Amino acid sequence: MPIRTYKNIHPTIAASAYVDDMATVIGDVVIGEDSSIWPHCTIRGDVNRIRIGARTSIQDGTVIHVTHAHAAIPDGTPTIVGDDVTVGHQCTLHACTIENLCLVGMGSIVLDGAILRQGVMLGAGSLVTEGKELEGSYLYVGRPAKRIRELTAQEKAWFAYSARHYVKLKNDYLVT
Repeated sequence: MPIRTYKNIHPTIAASAYVDDMATVIGDVVIGEDSSIWPHCTIRGDVNRIRIGARTSIQDGTVIHVTHAHAAIPDGTPTIVGDDVTVGHQCTLHACTIENLCLVGMGSIVLDGAILRQGVMLGAGSLVTEGKELEGSYLYVGRPAKRIRELTAQEKAWFAYSARHYVKLKNDYLVT
């Protein structure tokens, strides 16, 4: 069963969202309107909360988790993903914040306390280390991720286009 309760907390999934039968969503997770969770994703809100905004696509094989409360971090750290975000295949998002209109390239890792501000494009295979904050409107690539250049107008427009594309695609899946 892909959607599971943990300690009497059941995921809240918008009626217009799509969660593939081969994905797993557990516990304190909220998935917004028109978002899509693709095959083999694991979204595990067991020891803290996960929030995924509207029109956000979490693609195949991505893992999203959180940090539990402990002495060094009394409240732990949730994972927050904003609206109109595209997260590529096989990413790991752990106890981080990704603001609206971002793209996380395939195979990227975003670690605890990291923040991707609105309009970040993170290149495939990048690593955002703990506590790092990436300024919006720039392309970042590498391990660790480094700012490369300012985004073009065409690249900035891609964020909204990608979100719209995945809304249409998930609608196809909801019909079949």
